[in-house]
Parts: sequence; C-alpha cells; structure tokens
Amino acid sequence: MNTIMRKSVFGIAGLALAGGALAGPIAAHATPVDEKPVVLFQADKPSVDKTELIPNGTQGAQSRIALDNEQTKNAKAIIAVTKKSGMDERAAVVSIATSLQESKLENLGHLGDANDHDSLGLFQQRPSSGWGTPEQITDPEYSTMAFLKGLKQVDGWQDMPLSEAAQTVQVSAYPDAYAQWEQQAADLVAQYWTS
Repeated sequence: MNTIMRKSVFGIAGLALAGGALAGPIAAHATPVDEKPVVLFQADKPSVDKTELIPNGTQGAQSRIALDNEQTKNAKAIIAVTKKSGMDERAAVVSIATSLQESKLENLGHLGDANDHDSLGLFQQRPSSGWGTPEQITDPEYSTMAFLKGLKQVDGWQDMPLSEAAQTVQVSAYPDAYAQWEQQAADLVAQYWTS
C-alpha cells in the first residue's frame, strides 16, 4: 500500500476510534444504520480478468493435483517466462495446463525404461524432435520459451479450445488430455500472475 493511501486509511481509522471514545456509552445503545462491510484492497496490484483465462469454458471433467514447492516454483517460472515473452495470461494457462499433463509440473530428466522416447523437462520435449539439447529442455525458462514460440506460430490459438492449441504445438498421442487441467492452470495464473 503506498504511503499516502496508508496515511489516509490510518487517519480515518484514528478518527473513528476517537469518535467512538468521545461518544462513550451512547454509541453502545445506538441502532446501526444499514452497515456494510468495508473491503480494503491494494490498488497497486491489478487483478486478473478471470473470463479471459478460460474464454471457451472448460471441456470435460477437470483434474486437480496438490502441488509441492517445486511444482509451484515451476508454475511461477512458466508465468514469468510468459510475461517476459510479451504473451498474455491465456498463454500462461495453456502452458501450465500443458505442463500439468506432460509432467505434472515436474522438470523430468531421463526416466530410463519409463521414458517416452527421449522426452524431457516440464513439457516432455524431445531433443530428437528439434526442441533443443537435453540441458536446454530441462531448463524451465528455455523449455517454456520453446513452447510459447510454438504456440505463437499457431494461427488463432487465442480463440481455440485449450486442448486444440496445446495439441497443435505438442503433437501428443492423447490430444484431448490437456483439457482436464484447464481449471487448475487458470487458478494458478489467477493466483500468481500479479505476484
């Protein structure tokens, strides 16, 4: 809260306190007149327009997982890179939902026999498909920027259902699976975009 606003709020609170002390027992017997709660907010932290996060509504049943500190850090990293790239909150929603599907927001290294070919990182990108070196792909900033670069090349991605936009970039064997993470991704963007 800026200094001028803080002084104003504290000044008003001080007047109210002094007025209550001066009114004494009379105020205790007064009948309240249409009391409404006062909501204070921090004016220098704009909120996210939630209607822009899921413009087409969610498709299908939604999944949700509890995130640990590392997963939350990766979600914040995706948001930071999205901002850095000049893309909007919707791009962050598509990116986070994609990462939730591909890796549950975990920066995965080579998983041995459980690995999907040579897929790595937050987006399970493949060095053999030209996404970059293993070191690059396992760098959250690089892998997010690579995903966003692909998303920018999709004409009209902003107006597409999330699964269609993500699938056009990722070319997954399970194209509809991205949609199940849209609500959690939107919630994360709403929570961390302005932080």
